[in-house]
Amino acid sequence: MDLTSPKTIKSIAAKFGFTFKKGLGQNFLTNPAVIEEIAEAAGDGGVIEIGPGFGVLTHALAERAKKVVALEIDERLPQILEYTLADCDNVKVLNCDVMKTEFRALIDEEFKGMSVSVAANLPYYITTPIIAKLLEERLPLKDIIIMIQKEVAERIEAKPGTKSYGAITLLCQYFAQPEIITTVSAGQFVPPPKVDSAVLRLRLLDKPRVTVADEDKFFKVIKAAFSQRRKTLLNCLSSYFNRPKEELAKIMEEAGIEPTRRGETLSIDEFAKLCDML
Repeated sequence: MDLTSPKTIKSIAAKFGFTFKKGLGQNFLTNPAVIEEIAEAAGDGGVIEIGPGFGVLTHALAERAKKVVALEIDERLPQILEYTLADCDNVKVLNCDVMKTEFRALIDEEFKGMSVSVAANLPYYITTPIIAKLLEERLPLKDIIIMIQKEVAERIEAKPGTKSYGAITLLCQYFAQPEIITTVSAGQFVPPPKVDSAVLRLRLLDKPRVTVADEDKFFKVIKAAFSQRRKTLLNCLSSYFNRPKEELAKIMEEAGIEPTRRGETLSIDEFAKLCDML
């Protein structure tokens, strides 16, 4: 069956009495070229798929990968996936919440001796928490290939000094090298979302992009810097950490950073230096 066909998707939905839940961000991709691009990027090792839906991407992944483990929170979908993936003997579907999943244990149990990638068409409402979980757990992943809201993908790939540059940019670029593979219009989904999407690839770095003495403080400094984007970095830090401006201004100057600059102008290296000076 052609799982990229809107007609097929509607037929399967009718067969199983399935209705799309807006609250779960259920928008199924129907562009076969984009599906092939994601599957090709995921490679021929092991793949963890988040949110398989009716299995259109799962099927393409299974044609290339040694093994695919698909994580699906909707308890109605495993039955449908058993039907749509009947010819895929290298796919395992787990009915679970990705935010409660022990990924390291899953990788150890299911993918011994394999390189592992994550592939997903992520629900927009939970994109950032899922990305943060995958990166902060320092999992043995090769890369993460995800379909997300175009605006968020552009933020993750952003450069210093741009409006898109922010805390999520620095989180992702600390752990990985981001690259937008392609963009996808809203009309290429069933049902169509209200915004366009992009396929983002995060190539995991062997070690964080910069070295900091206190990683927790590093991310707190970043959070503080973008807490009030219109204010200067000095004002943001003073307000967030409740420290005297005179003291902070001196530290910033010693770090070679003008106190009047805004957080969006600092590179990740400057944030690292400022964090250590603080």
